[in-house]
Amino acid sequence: MKILMLGWELPPHNSGGLGVACLNLARALAKDGVEIDFVVPYTADHPEIEFMKVLSATKLDPIYRYGGGAYSSDKIEEMIIPTANKEKMVSIREVQKDYCKFVEKYLMEYKPDVVHAHDWLTFEAGVLAKKNYGVPLVAHVHATEYDRSGMHGGNPVIHAIEREGLMLADKIIAVSQATRQEIHEKYDIPLDKISVVYNSLDEAFLKSAYEYDRDDYKYLEMMKELGYTIVSTVGRFTLQKGLANMMRAAAKALSKEPRLIFVFAGDGEQKNELLEMSAKYKISKNVVFTGFVRGKQLRDIYQLSDIFVMSSISEPFGLTALEAAHHGDALILTKQSGVAEVIRSAMRYDFWDEEKLADEIIAIARSSGLQYTLRDGIAREYQKISWRDIAKKIISVYNEIEKT
Repeated sequence: MKILMLGWELPPHNSGGLGVACLNLARALAKDGVEIDFVVPYTADHPEIEFMKVLSATKLDPIYRYGGGAYSSDKIEEMIIPTANKEKMVSIREVQKDYCKFVEKYLMEYKPDVVHAHDWLTFEAGVLAKKNYGVPLVAHVHATEYDRSGMHGGNPVIHAIEREGLMLADKIIAVSQATRQEIHEKYDIPLDKISVVYNSLDEAFLKSAYEYDRDDYKYLEMMKELGYTIVSTVGRFTLQKGLANMMRAAAKALSKEPRLIFVFAGDGEQKNELLEMSAKYKISKNVVFTGFVRGKQLRDIYQLSDIFVMSSISEPFGLTALEAAHHGDALILTKQSGVAEVIRSAMRYDFWDEEKLADEIIAIARSSGLQYTLRDGIAREYQKISWRDIAKKIISVYNEIEKT
């Protein structure tokens, strides 16, 4: 079976979980004999990817795949793609336009069995393949614009792209039951068209050599020795992640249990707001901002943490929770996160319920028995999800399309 897979990033040139999920899914599919050509919107080396062909749709550096508004215009002008307007910085819509042109050129030479498009970024190219070349389309939804905007509307252009892609797709894959229901309700898509396929842990994360170095976060280790509980969260500092609610919950928890340290790992547009909140609530000495972390630094945060909180207003899945579980953290998840559907042993709360989050943090911090019970249950649950099983479910979706 030959699949043309359309994505927006692959490790090591990824900014989040989308690229990680795409890589692991493609690797698992390849092990089951699926031949994959994977298109990315930039040019870069992927030296460890030998199980599929990685095709570059533009000559852009990976850093510009979302458009160049946040970066130096001088640097962008050096790397501008030939079809873009030379008098202005390249935008994401221009990148998508050239991505579509590349896919169209590809389809003039090759005829895959299925086009598998990941999220709105590639849905236009997927629709082009379906309309102009008759190739069956699978739309894989890792997040909708409603999720990304924290359920506050979002960009109408993106909504229109999502709607068209989902309406015209032969099959849709959602990363959780909550996402499946959201697609059905927001875009009027029949439920029988949508299959739920959960994500799993990054294979490299599981197999790579890792050794915790206490010196990397010496201050936090010293605080643990003094009896403090480390509570962490990891992700982009955006409205979607519900971090302002978590900061208020941190203040409430600290008013009752001062031996807590909150670690906010990541970066984004809400960083200054969160810094100001920690000062406003007079809890700055108990809050640590690490900045953007990846690789060993990220794993060290999971390793030193006692509790991991996923505070998202809307989280279609949430791979960071599985990563934290792998390092033995007790988990507190919002009921609005997809990963809460498969990790039943975690404590859960509604994202707006700051009092309950504070109470759950205090309960875990004060009870070693509760910590152990949560960790033991979580460990048994997250290990049941494998990319091998996920690949088989995806192949069954491909096969359903071929039969119709």
